[in-house]
Amino acid sequence: MSQIISTDADPRLAHMLEGHDCPAILVDADYRILAANDIYRDSFGDIPADSGAHCYQVSHGYSVPCDQAGESCPLAEARESGRKERVLHVHLTATGRQHVDVEILPIHDDKGELLYFVELLKPVHIASAELSTQQMVGRSPAFNALVNQLNLVARHDTSVLLLGESGTGKELAAQAIHCASERGDQPLVTVECAGLSETLFESELFGHTKGAFTGASQNKPGLLEAAHRGTLFLDEIGDVPLGMQVKLLRLLETGSYRAVGSTQLRSAEFRLICATHKDLPGMVQRGDFRRDLYYRINAFPIHLPSLRERREDLPLLARSILGKLAGEQRFHLTDSAIRRLNRESFPGNIRELRNILERAIIYADSNVIDARIIERCLAVPALAPVPDAAPTRDGAAEWTDLRTLEQQYLRDLLRHCGGDKHKAAAIAGISLRSLYRKLGADNVND
Repeated sequence: MSQIISTDADPRLAHMLEGHDCPAILVDADYRILAANDIYRDSFGDIPADSGAHCYQVSHGYSVPCDQAGESCPLAEARESGRKERVLHVHLTATGRQHVDVEILPIHDDKGELLYFVELLKPVHIASAELSTQQMVGRSPAFNALVNQLNLVARHDTSVLLLGESGTGKELAAQAIHCASERGDQPLVTVECAGLSETLFESELFGHTKGAFTGASQNKPGLLEAAHRGTLFLDEIGDVPLGMQVKLLRLLETGSYRAVGSTQLRSAEFRLICATHKDLPGMVQRGDFRRDLYYRINAFPIHLPSLRERREDLPLLARSILGKLAGEQRFHLTDSAIRRLNRESFPGNIRELRNILERAIIYADSNVIDARIIERCLAVPALAPVPDAAPTRDGAAEWTDLRTLEQQYLRDLLRHCGGDKHKAAAIAGISLRSLYRKLGADNVND
């Protein structure tokens, strides 16, 4: 039974709130909460009767309406438009702050006069507005806009293209979309596109038959088979070789493919999410990326903000990352440490912040990390940019020698590991993708 909070509430409308399968409240044009359904009370707690509480006080702790506190106010917008309005907000709950999808439904009388509003509050679980070691975290306007887009597209099967600088959390965003979708109980399969030759990419994605190429000693299913009825995440789609882009386009348009070395046509059923930090439109103009493939994967583009665009989230992000890195240990990040971190530009975004905090744990003499320790972590010299092409004149020979020595070391290491690429990459302290890139696919497969 709905809780009637104000004597001004129409009992019939108050009881109608129980017809909604989410938290719902009845609000008047002056933002006063008149009634709440049982689901609201279970989720957000009771509101004292005849308290005269306003929705902006209860939901946000504000003393003025949301639009006067720097946020959008769906009630004010619905009062202006006379139509349904919605927005994603961060609300106060019994367990802390939480992202909530708020929808406002205006109620008019027979003469069209606006009487009340029904406010539907649907908690969003793909991100956290509190400390979390498992989810994306944040409360800033830029982050809330991102969460809103992820939440909207998750319920559809539309292809998504995640855009943004390296280290902004595109893989976490892909996981959030997948988990909130109807395919959430099926696999999410990630394909690392960077550093793979066309042959290797095709084999990884489509699989291969025994004898399809040198070293193919047995049949191997591809990642497409593993992603059946789930989600396929193509990370760094901008690095897919041009020759493979044609086959990828055919897969997306027909839903069918052939394993390398096979004539048997197979079907694939999956939801596609792609990600890149590259300028795909620019690549299309230069002829480095197929225009038809670009439009096929760009059905719903989402920009992930850099850490510079959501600097208000840095304290929450830093403490959440620290909690994940420290495990059962408990570290305290002081306000002075946060202030020092805030002065950084973070070109590497969240990944760079994570590296700094991982060093801080090592340098810390106790469980307190202050500005002095952060300063020491930031003193690590930055790597010189890796040239896109071999240097000219005097630097050419030196660069070639260094690259040759690195390749020889990695080849020897690979032989020492009996061809185990994962083990070799782990010992070298690089990713498997970097191992492929540094040696070249042919050398890795030998």
